[in-house]
Parts: sequence; C-alpha cells; structure tokens
Amino acid sequence: MTDDGFLLFLARWAVLQGHPLPDVHLRIARWLERRTAAGDELLLLMAFRGAGKSTLVGLYAAWLLARDPACRILVLSADATLATKMARTVRRIVERHPACGRLRPDRPEEWAADRFTVRRAAAARDPSLLARGIGANLTGSHADVAIADDVEVPNTCDTAAKRADLRERLLELEHVLAPGGRQLYVGTPHTPWSIYATARPPGAGPGAGPGAGPGAGEERPFLEGARRLVIPVVDGAGRPAWPERYPEARVAAIRRRAGPAKFASQMMLQPVGLADARLDPARLRPYAGELDYSEAGGRAVLRLEGRTLVGAACWWDPSFGRADASADGSVIACVLSDAEGRRHLHRVEWLTVLTGEEAAQAQCAAVARFLAGNHLRAVHVEANGIGRFLPGLLRRTLAAAGVPASVREVTNRRPKGLRILEAWDAPLAAGMLWAHRDVLAGRLVQEMRDWRPDRARGHDDGLDAVAGCLSVEPDRIGPTVPVPARPDWRPGARPGRADAGFEP
Repeated sequence: MTDDGFLLFLARWAVLQGHPLPDVHLRIARWLERRTAAGDELLLLMAFRGAGKSTLVGLYAAWLLARDPACRILVLSADATLATKMARTVRRIVERHPACGRLRPDRPEEWAADRFTVRRAAAARDPSLLARGIGANLTGSHADVAIADDVEVPNTCDTAAKRADLRERLLELEHVLAPGGRQLYVGTPHTPWSIYATARPPGAGPGAGPGAGPGAGEERPFLEGARRLVIPVVDGAGRPAWPERYPEARVAAIRRRAGPAKFASQMMLQPVGLADARLDPARLRPYAGELDYSEAGGRAVLRLEGRTLVGAACWWDPSFGRADASADGSVIACVLSDAEGRRHLHRVEWLTVLTGEEAAQAQCAAVARFLAGNHLRAVHVEANGIGRFLPGLLRRTLAAAGVPASVREVTNRRPKGLRILEAWDAPLAAGMLWAHRDVLAGRLVQEMRDWRPDRARGHDDGLDAVAGCLSVEPDRIGPTVPVPARPDWRPGARPGRADAGFEP
C-alpha cells in the first residue's frame, strides 16, 4: 500500500520514465486526486485527442490498486482491443512503479493480457482489473471502480440503434458496481447526441427526424450530475492547453486538415450538430483548364493548367440509371491531385440509360469512356445493392475496349450523411478543393446547396460519389487489366531496371 497522493505517484513515474510533466497532465492529476478524496461517484474527463488522457487514467488505476490492493477495477472500451491495451498499460505500471511494491502475484496465471490480480489479503472471485469491450457480457461481474475509456466512437454511435445499444449497455454498470462505487468516463464526443453532452442539440426531441435519438429524445443528459473536467486544445482566448506539443501553428494545421466539424468535436470537445452542417459551393475554387497528356521517351506525363498531376481517384456509385428525377442517380466522379496537395474535381457525370438499352451494359460502356477520356487507371465501384453484380461486367467491358484500368469493389456501411460530411469538410474548409467549370455548371452545386446530413430523403448521389473520391488515397498503382501496355503518367508508377551483373 502507499499513502502517496496521485500527483506524487504521477511525478515519480515521470522521473522513472524520464518524461516531463506538462501543465495539462498536472491539471488532470489534481482533479482526479480531489474528486477521489471527495468520494464522487460519477466523473467525466474530456480532453482533446492526443492529450494523453488514457495513459493518465492507466496511472490512476494503478494508483488505486497501490492504495488498496483489494480494489476491483472494470475497464470498458468500444472494443476488446482498446480495453486490453488499457489493461496492459496498467499492468506495466504495476510491475515497474516503485510505489506498487510487491503487488505482482506469484502465480503467472493471474497476470493475463485482459485481466490480472495483484497480491492481496482477501480472496475474491473478481480480478483486480478486468478489461472488456462494450459488447461483452458483464453478468456476474463486480467492481468497485468502472472506467469507461472511449466507449463512444463512430462504430458505437453513428446510428440511432447503436446509440440506444450503447446507453443500454452502460446502464448495466449500475448492477456491476458495489455500493458507493465510482464510474469514470473518459473520451471525446462523436455525435451531437453524445453521452457526454450537457444538453440536447437544438431541434432535438421526439420529432427530431430520422437517425436522431436516442440522445435526441432524452429529457436529461445521460451523465447528468457527473463531475466534469473538460480541456479543449485551446481555451476561449486561443491559448493552447499544451503549448510545448500543440503550439498555435500546429493547432492551426490540425484545424485545416481535420475540417471544422471534426476539429470541433475531437479537439474542442463540442458535440457537432450535423443538422447545422452545410456544404458551401462558394468555397470551391473554379478552373477551366483541360487535361494535357503527353509521352516522350517512353514516359507519360499528365498536366492540368501547367501543373503535373501525381494521382487520381475515381468513384462510381451505380443505380439503374433511370432518367426519373425521383430515382437515385448513377454517378461517376474523378478527383485529380497535384504535387502541392490540391484536389481537382474534374468531372462528375450522371449516367442515364436510353429506352431499349440494357442498363448494366450501357452504363459499363459509359464508365469505360469516362476512364479513357480522363486517363484514369482505376475505378472504385460501390458494391451495395445493384453494384454487387457490376464489377465483373465492367472488367470485361474495359478489357474489350482496351482501357487499362482496374476495378475495385467497395462496400459502405456508414450513414451517407456522415460519409459526405467527413470527406468534404476538411478540403472544402481549407480551400484545397478546385472544381472544373463544367462541374460548377452541373447538378452538383444544387446538391451542395440543398444538402442536409440529417435529412432522410433528397438528392445527394453526386455528393456521395465525390465523397468516395475524396475518402480514398489518390491512385498510383499500375493497370491490372490485360491490355496492351501504355506509358503511365503518374510519377512513381513506372517500373525501373537495375544492372546487377557487375564486379565490386
């Protein structure tokens, strides 16, 4: 046992590891020590991504065991892998921290990856620390402290059903904890209906619309009454919380890369209201140039308005291709990248099928023309629904037409609104997304103006196809279709030959 406070426990560990203690870690340590001394039973720690909060919570768990070896701790995370990672952190601290003394047991079977039991006087059925994913069965488990570390992530909260399941499983902690037990939640918000929210988002309630609740219809915040410590990456005056690692310049760079929505939720800890999200077409930077393809000495180069292009992404979101305005559109789009990181939204086409044409074959032929006309070497095909049957036919069509492009099947399971927002938000806000004048004169601009991520119906097929292009890395891989060879314009995609027959 140790009589050290948590702040001293943390300082001794920092000296042992040779790490400095930034002010933000001291602030969190003091808060945890005070709240523990006060006997608070419900705590919430929110700190920006990269703040080291999970490591500090691991040290906190080790400190609790050093103070009282009979303490039982349950660690819950979004999945078992994350929970086990926390358990390994705590176990390593217990093994090496001077204050933990002789806590390590004699029997190795009590020192597993997802659970361990320290040396303690009382014989208890439950281990000293047990790590579980949020979906695990906790029936029969008992604990004195429950640590919910990153239980809210996109995979557990991006639909109403998942949010309901998350809340239901977290309510089980009431039956696991001993009387007077403590719950410590650690994380960042990933939805406007976050379990960490202090109030319902505007417009929430029973009529909040598809995909809203639970969380939208809650009369009270899920963690009402919790003692909270909230540390955004910068305060209200713009001062960084951790200036040594996150100075103002780095914070500004993160803001540009992440985009307003993700930066607000993950770095400023503000539950993002998707209903307020907009895609402003005025942020698109127009251009009028056409592709300039050239070959010289067996080398191919593709330029756009004098800039050499280094990569491309193409995405086809197929449908039946009906001209009916109420039907889903079959849309193919391509985004080209230059060496300076600019993304050029060069073409977006809605494919339609004429009366009497076979829909699948006609669209595959149109895609082949699109790929050839824009010098593209690969296309991602969304294989949900009708797209499940198209990749094979498209490969045969490309081979017959002599188009050297590969076909890659993609399955999307995330809500479309979130996919579109995450893909568009950062490049649009950073001013790094250019659009050809033909694109700006087409249907995409109206889709941007009309788009609302929480709306169940509406035209967003063009936005979804472009989001697919923006979500994948620009393609730099050579063709896989067996067609006559042709020089590749992408730097780094050409094979080389080395002479190995030399004498040293």
